[in-house]
Amino acid sequence: MTLQEIAAVVGGAVHDAPHGVTVTAPVVFDSRRVEAGGMFVALPGERADGHDFATRAIEAGAAAVLASRPVGVPALVVEDVPTAYGRLARAVVDRLSNTTVVGVTGSVGKTSTKDILAQVLPVWGETVANRASNNNELGLPYTVTRATVDTRYLVLEMGARGIGHVAYLARIAPPTVSVVTRVGHAHIGEFGSVANIAQAKGEIVEALPDAHNGGLAVLNADDARVAAMADRTRARVLTYGIDSTADVRAENLVMDELGRAGFRLVFNGRAAEVRLRLYGLHQASNALAAATVALGLGHSIDAVAEAVSQAEAVSPGRMQVTTRTDGVTVINDAYNAAPDAMRAALRALHAMAGDGRRAVAVLGEMTEQGDHAAQVHREIGEQISEIGAGWLVAIGAANADQYAAGAAGTAVDRVANMEQAWELLREGLRPGDVVLVKAANSAGLLALADKLAEEPDAVTAEA
Repeated sequence: MTLQEIAAVVGGAVHDAPHGVTVTAPVVFDSRRVEAGGMFVALPGERADGHDFATRAIEAGAAAVLASRPVGVPALVVEDVPTAYGRLARAVVDRLSNTTVVGVTGSVGKTSTKDILAQVLPVWGETVANRASNNNELGLPYTVTRATVDTRYLVLEMGARGIGHVAYLARIAPPTVSVVTRVGHAHIGEFGSVANIAQAKGEIVEALPDAHNGGLAVLNADDARVAAMADRTRARVLTYGIDSTADVRAENLVMDELGRAGFRLVFNGRAAEVRLRLYGLHQASNALAAATVALGLGHSIDAVAEAVSQAEAVSPGRMQVTTRTDGVTVINDAYNAAPDAMRAALRALHAMAGDGRRAVAVLGEMTEQGDHAAQVHREIGEQISEIGAGWLVAIGAANADQYAAGAAGTAVDRVANMEQAWELLREGLRPGDVVLVKAANSAGLLALADKLAEEPDAVTAEA
């Protein structure tokens, strides 16, 4: 699109650019990601103003800058940059006439489900999906502008910090297929109640076209709040489940000695075997969600089962498993933490440790839990005790004390920060230990998990 065409779509005026400047690559909000022919979105930040990087972006190959004021280089100046970014993304979606947009949301499991879909759908056509969890009002437009006319599937994780957020993202990129994984307690401090979370997540199915126009809602039948969203859409509904009589089911669910799930995928009277490369029993539900999307799009059950079985962990800090040369296995699930996700990770730790290895839980705080914070941290501590973990390293402030209070019978060390945890673990880990590292992203434990995996000589676990 030329700058003039973009201006007509988003509103604004072209500055310091000759006529005919054309944007031919993704529109990015990080100047380090600029591609030749792309556009840089100048945003004010807490530490830096994106407008200060405008010249650098042009020097790196950007065709122009989307800005709120003239910056001395080719720019499209608009009143509100994030709003204009969203409008541009919507214009791109409207031009993708042969692309199916798949929206994914949920309190837990949405990033893993998106990652599986990003590996399954390419079997049938070019697929573009969010990198990591670029799932907000900036990350989603960035992902959209990576699509081209050859993109068959555009998989978009949609996050929310309140009611109306998913609806806004769905207006930017109206989905043809919507997936809701689960309604849980993630960000309950911001939403106020689980009912509000369900209201917000269900906005993704309200955005679908009706069944006659290809709309498909993929809902988790194992979660009553998600299953109830069938009443909020005019689209065709396909349910999936492990503990329910869903349309798409996982039967004979088992777990191998490395904590990887296997099951019999059943749909419309046909079945195929799935053996996951992903770690943790909870990944069976995420894989089932992705399989349901593919089946709902008309792909064969045998091909779907094979594609799902090949999927691996790709987003950093999402059940990444590494075994060191001394036999210590590190489970890096430190990207984020909510109560439901924490429980699932602890179940995986228990399964992977088995009967002969020590289970070590290295946990930071779960944020955004509001008035429920003390209770949910204590409940997680109780689960640590129930799974028979041999050692808990609790990191952080007051709520880490609640982990320790709940973990009766478990050896507990309470430390203030990541550096103290590192020193403790470096000395205290024994060959053969299985170590789970998990916390809210703001705790910064991704760096600790990486450090543990690289010490002394790390090798990636066999898939």
